[in-house]
Amino acid sequence: MSTIAMMGSGAWGTAFALVLAEAGNEVVIWTRNHDVAREITEHHSNSAYQPGVELPEAISATTEPATALLGAQIVVLAVPAQTLRVNLSSWHELISQDAILVSLMKGIELGTSKRMSEVIAEVTGFPAGRIAVVSGPNLATEIADHQPTASTVACTDEETALIIQNACTTDYFRPYRTTDVVGTEVGGSVKNVIALANGIAVGMGLGENSQASVITRGLAEMARLGVALGADPLTFQGLAGVGDLVATCQSPLSRNRTFGENLGRGSSVEQAISASRQTCEAYKSCMPILELAHQHGIDMPITEKVVQVLYDGLSPRRLVASFMNRDTKSEVPDHE
Repeated sequence: MSTIAMMGSGAWGTAFALVLAEAGNEVVIWTRNHDVAREITEHHSNSAYQPGVELPEAISATTEPATALLGAQIVVLAVPAQTLRVNLSSWHELISQDAILVSLMKGIELGTSKRMSEVIAEVTGFPAGRIAVVSGPNLATEIADHQPTASTVACTDEETALIIQNACTTDYFRPYRTTDVVGTEVGGSVKNVIALANGIAVGMGLGENSQASVITRGLAEMARLGVALGADPLTFQGLAGVGDLVATCQSPLSRNRTFGENLGRGSSVEQAISASRQTCEAYKSCMPILELAHQHGIDMPITEKVVQVLYDGLSPRRLVASFMNRDTKSEVPDHE
């Protein structure tokens, strides 16, 4: 059994805290909201983010970071990607030097184009071997409902990955481990952008052929960028790649897909933001992802058009038209 700090009380953080507690750990959730902390501790629920879900008594909550982090052997970071640096800067001195840091975040930092594990290492000074990433098809509502799922635990140190794998294995949550942190994080970040594009197609009333085309070509973009950054190409055939991509693109539970659907139905970007109760990571991460692509000479046409829709006023219908009007080429780059 481990003592675990869950830094964030959103839907995914709460669902993963449930997994960790049911795997036999004691979990303290940090939240900014006093009412949420009281509800989790006293009533074993978080109705704001996981309504109807009963949380184990092994989960408590606090609004004090120092209380959550005291004695924590594993510190799980589940805040919005763009707030990680500022939050972690105020927390890192409270974290035990022997702890393992785990990222649940699926985004790329604005301004630096750094992956979340890179931000964690930069702010805390922790070595890569004590920073892990959990990714894969992680629709929080389904996990909180105990629906069977598999996921990926990535760390450059396999022993650390094994520790986290053991800490979150239950009869409904099956994690697989890998040392490919780069591929795992690229997959988790890019899939949000592709899901937003797919949501636009859904919102426009386009069918399965159109969606399958967006998903498949989006997977190609994800893999091209990942390989350029040093990832194992096989990662994108697994849970952190195509697995997460399919789940996020196809499920109405996905907030990135829902954001895109609203755009496809005619909402403005501002209206789509207002309609979202939770963070749409694709909205902020698409630009630094595209910057990474430009830095490495990688062609990412779907990502590029998503950026233009969100920030340059491109009509969502033009996104689809632009995708279809590209020059024809071989599907396998080596054959072009």
